[in-house]
Amino acid sequence: MVPYLMSVTALLDAQLQRMQASVPALDWALLGAYAGPLGRVAQGWDWRLLAVTLCCGYLLWEQARYLLRARSLPGPAWVPPLLGNVVAVVRDPAAFWKKQAAFGPLSWNALVGKYIVYVADAEVQHKIFSNVHAQGFELIGHPFGKKIFGENNMIMMRGEQHKDLRRRLLPLFSVKALGVYVEIQEATIRAHVSRWLAAEKAVEMRPLVRALNLETSQTVFVGPYLTPAMRATFTHDYAAFNAGLMAFPLDLPGTTFNKGARAVTRIAQTLAVCAAASKARTVEGTEPACLMDYWTASLREELHAAAEQGRPTPEHCSDLEIGQHVFDFLFAAQDASSSSLLWVMALLEAHPAVLARVRDEQRALRPDRDAPLSADLLARMRYTKQVALEVLRLRPPAPMVPHIAAVDYPLTPDYTVPKGTIVFPSVFDASFQGFTEPHRFDPDRFSEERREDVRFKRNWLLFGAGPHQCLGQRYAINHIMVFIALISSHVNWERVRTPGCDEFAYQPTIYPKDGVHVTLSSRPAI
Repeated sequence: MVPYLMSVTALLDAQLQRMQASVPALDWALLGAYAGPLGRVAQGWDWRLLAVTLCCGYLLWEQARYLLRARSLPGPAWVPPLLGNVVAVVRDPAAFWKKQAAFGPLSWNALVGKYIVYVADAEVQHKIFSNVHAQGFELIGHPFGKKIFGENNMIMMRGEQHKDLRRRLLPLFSVKALGVYVEIQEATIRAHVSRWLAAEKAVEMRPLVRALNLETSQTVFVGPYLTPAMRATFTHDYAAFNAGLMAFPLDLPGTTFNKGARAVTRIAQTLAVCAAASKARTVEGTEPACLMDYWTASLREELHAAAEQGRPTPEHCSDLEIGQHVFDFLFAAQDASSSSLLWVMALLEAHPAVLARVRDEQRALRPDRDAPLSADLLARMRYTKQVALEVLRLRPPAPMVPHIAAVDYPLTPDYTVPKGTIVFPSVFDASFQGFTEPHRFDPDRFSEERREDVRFKRNWLLFGAGPHQCLGQRYAINHIMVFIALISSHVNWERVRTPGCDEFAYQPTIYPKDGVHVTLSSRPAI
């Protein structure tokens, strides 16, 4: 702060000298004598005093403003001026949020001048998730979500517009549609696992899993409409978007954050081209081959019914709007699934007894491990599903779901969150509330005998709750189950452990810090 004040006063002195040089006829000393304190300020030194006074005054006002908003909430003793603790978040998000959680069920902090409230208590989180409306909260998905996702993103919607869009999207996740997606998920995972097994040395799984999930998401959601050139462009733009999510939120041309926001626009435009192609294919009456086909087929029926009944054309029908919303699905699926699959490999390798039980179930249900999977077969994999659910509980991919308070809102009988506050419901913290030995990896907690998923349902918040609860949660669980079934049957893997390898890295979902370094070998058929 001292160097900053010195630079300010130096600039003021330089400006004063230029003023004196530009108006030589004015006797500055005489002006000082007549003007009293104001004149003394004009002579030079008092400018420094004024600058120091103003800066100190601002710092005190900023800290007082935070404390007045926080009232009795625990939080940091002092917040860096202007930027708040955003540097700490960008530098080491895992350490920052762990320290924040230690303050208790509700706590405060500040990021880039914005007052935030961290919510660890599951019941208070329900209050936020269930009240996404004009008199409650607005889901933003990221502290600066509107800038990077865009104003028309489905994440930002609320009220009747959002409810209507969700209703119209339900056919995209019907039992029939999920069955089609399972076939794509299986084929893509098998192809990637075969390539992984060609490695003759230890590999980091994170880039491999990300590539697997990106291809899976692209194929499930957009099908045959992405050409190889479009896929390459999409992959480049998605990497820029991801970097923007984790960057310092300076929205100026050339910054990483700005490049991420611009990449979202390009991705939506690419997907709009795919939407137009899907609409043309739907007219031919061809069976849907991807999520976009299910959407355009459903949309065609809606438009036909609206025309027959003389109703207005439904919203969200344009190619670009479809592209924007399909990007929402891609974003939700891509990084969350990458996180979960990496934790599957880390946790199963660390718990060989659990892995052995998974393999026993797979042998019993699939004597021929090369036979195709199906949605019906997945439904019979009870223990495999328990493992998938426990991975999600213990390591929820998106640990926090930021919202903004649209009004002054009573979170508890003792605390009303001020309008404009960014609240961070921590579904990670909720996942450790209520459950038996919550920090233990124990898939049996989801068995028919224990049914902790029912007993502690209100603490199972990794897919959200209320009007914005994840539409694709069944798809996500299926994806993890298909991966567990195939990799446990075909691959042996051993972790190359390093100090701190299981600590969290935020990129933007949580990953093991080492990216899961393993040696892979082909597992013989039994």
